Amino acid sequence: MITIYQAAKVITMNPSNPEATHVAVRDGIILGAGSLQELAGWGDYELDTSFSDKVILPGFVEAHAHLMAGGMMLLPYMGYFDRVRGDGSVAPGIKSYEALINALKAEERKLSDPHEPLVAVGFDPIYFPDEARLSRHHLDQVSATRPIYVHHASGHLSTVNSAMLAANNVTRDLQVDGLGRDADGELDGELREPPAMSLCRTGFSVVQKINNTDQAVIEFGAQACNAGITTCTDLGGVSLLVPKTLDMWRKHTDREDFPVRVAQYNLGIMPGDSGDCESFADGLLGLRQYETEKLRFPGVKFILDGSIQGFSALLNEPGYFSGSDHGQLLVVPDQLKDMLKSFHTRGINIHMHCNGNLTQELAIDAVDKLLREAPWFNHRHTLTHAQLTTQAQLRKMARLGLCANFFSNHLWYWGDQHYNITVGPERANQLEPCASALREGVSFAVHSDAGVTPLGSLHTMWCAVNRVTPSGRVLGEYEKISAYEALKAVTINAAFQMHLDDEIGSIEAGKKADFAILEEDPLAVDPMHIRDIRVWGTVLAGRKFEAASAT
Repeated sequence: MITIYQAAKVITMNPSNPEATHVAVRDGIILGAGSLQELAGWGDYELDTSFSDKVILPGFVEAHAHLMAGGMMLLPYMGYFDRVRGDGSVAPGIKSYEALINALKAEERKLSDPHEPLVAVGFDPIYFPDEARLSRHHLDQVSATRPIYVHHASGHLSTVNSAMLAANNVTRDLQVDGLGRDADGELDGELREPPAMSLCRTGFSVVQKINNTDQAVIEFGAQACNAGITTCTDLGGVSLLVPKTLDMWRKHTDREDFPVRVAQYNLGIMPGDSGDCESFADGLLGLRQYETEKLRFPGVKFILDGSIQGFSALLNEPGYFSGSDHGQLLVVPDQLKDMLKSFHTRGINIHMHCNGNLTQELAIDAVDKLLREAPWFNHRHTLTHAQLTTQAQLRKMARLGLCANFFSNHLWYWGDQHYNITVGPERANQLEPCASALREGVSFAVHSDAGVTPLGSLHTMWCAVNRVTPSGRVLGEYEKISAYEALKAVTINAAFQMHLDDEIGSIEAGKKADFAILEEDPLAVDPMHIRDIRVWGTVLAGRKFEAASAT
């Protein structure tokens, strides 16, 4: 049976047919967008007028998120900004160290087993510049005996108490990069990057394990629906080669009532890890035999450095504005090209986490050498985050066919901190250089990196269009882009990076009937209102999913 959806407006993101009033669907596939008279020629149909006062857009495509977005909401939330859960309830933000300690004490009282670790998520010390950096001594105020592990918002740091260090035999004698120390060389409880964070395995493992649970997947899907997202990456999935994890994803995505398609990017092997890149790449390629309509395995992700706000992204000169060192590289530069080659030569799309511009330079050089050895003219390899990309780097990326996936949400969530603390005014004004990417011909998407920041494509668009910080500062007037270009960055451009633009990302004949249903037109409202547009919900393969809350 053919269903024709009537709308106040249909925005197709198909430049050959940009707007319509109706869209026709049969068996989950779009027959066409146009007027009712034009579409009626397909045959008998049912006219659905439930969206007649709403705007239909292509379902949003979140090109960089993590299942952590679902898992973290199952743990005590200690972030600065409020978070909306999948059921529409709100986890309130923490605005002071006193509030943090009190909230952790309240969570500690809920635990009956005195040996069970207290694990919380979402904290970021950079929002408290007048306070000493969070340390084990702060967390010892919550409990001197119960191990406590606080996972930071970036996912690149954590802070633990003395009991957590002791429970995992982490002492000052250990020489591991990322172990925070005070002026006397004693451990201060801060752990930077996974090699150090995983030393406190009884806390770190809780965060890792909860992300591979049924509840996390269900929460992840609900949050996506609330935001109008119909295809979402899990960019940095783990254990996908383990049958239990694969079965979990198949179980949920095979359900008709699961509201989102998922594109899985497994984390690649890091230098120093046991394992063979060649066999690992073969394993990822083998996952494609298990692909379904709602579960894809397009690529692999490599994490090359840390986070800017955690001072662990690797920066070129002049380094950090605060005087911190230049950051931390998580790969051996001379090994990077050969690591990538194992995946590249098998036709596996590669996304590389690069927050710092020196890291980005190393990644671009590695891809340059790789393409000379093994040309692939449609690779669409992507530098993700790419926050401090320079003009010279954009020119190189355009020549190499590299895509960018900018973390535009940083402009809101950490823009003031980048201006005042991390990189200083000039580089803060050049963060997430979307307009420059347009000028240089680099295809780009924008993303949330959920759960680092919340899923919400309208908010991510809003950040790229307005570039406003919480203090009201505009970061980089000349890097603003139009609402239309921002909409491309969360629809067709995002799909392009995953080699899925022939299936999703626009409303045109032959593509999947995946729609975001909005109460207002994001191309017509005041740009500052974009993030406040109510999301009714989504349509996935012709099935309606109503949002639990406006996001």
